[in-house]
Amino acid sequence: MSTTPTHSPGPAGPAAATPVAVVTGASSGIGAASARRLAAEGHRVVLTARRADRIGALAAELTAAGRRAEAYPLDVTDRAAVDAFAASLDRCDVLVNNAGGALGMDAVADADPADWRTMYEVNVLGVLHVTQALLPALTASGAGTVVVISSTAGHGVYEGGAGYVAAKHGAHVLARTLRLEIVDRPVRVIEIAPGMVRTEEFSLVRFGGDAERAAKVYEGVAEPLTADDVADTVAWAVTRPPHVNVDLLVLRPRAQASNTKVHRQA
Repeated sequence: MSTTPTHSPGPAGPAAATPVAVVTGASSGIGAASARRLAAEGHRVVLTARRADRIGALAAELTAAGRRAEAYPLDVTDRAAVDAFAASLDRCDVLVNNAGGALGMDAVADADPADWRTMYEVNVLGVLHVTQALLPALTASGAGTVVVISSTAGHGVYEGGAGYVAAKHGAHVLARTLRLEIVDRPVRVIEIAPGMVRTEEFSLVRFGGDAERAAKVYEGVAEPLTADDVADTVAWAVTRPPHVNVDLLVLRPRAQASNTKVHRQA
């Protein structure tokens, strides 16, 4: 896969001072929505994901709207590719670690270890790779922000979810520990943990393309969260004054009281 940005950041000059926000998993859902919002807030957004066509189209959309955006195909589980990506940036002020996902709903007794390994590599090691690679640039910015999009799954167990819960708990622990370890640096660490969010792909991927099973996740729920709801929260947290840190923000639809308590209409 090519690692050449599909949109140039443009010439140096006054615009070069525009804060740069890197968004992983920006090809759809929360990542794409967050990129749109951060671009609207004045950031130059760097869109990363494995699907070059999707992030290329989004970069073109934002550029046509007068925003500054570029696309960089990237697999966050490939450390060498991540390091090359980090070296290609002239600066980084905000990192939104959004790349992730769930596979299956199998009980612990029946789960496929390969699915667990994939979830851990993307949801935890992917966050580790990109955060480590960009931390020097975030520190050099003088007011860096690391955002980790975890999940309410990382804060409470539910049957059939152990693999995803374990991975998202890993992301939660990574964020908490990083905050302790870099408290002396000008970088804040924000964790946003969404609950039930209806996007076009999350549940469909989780259930291997089974659209009927994916739809049942949201059946009877009047208003699940949307990707835009989460993006609003990301933009709000990122645009607080640099000395204000939102350690953890849990976001759920009103109909969801916990991971296992959801009001469903008949």
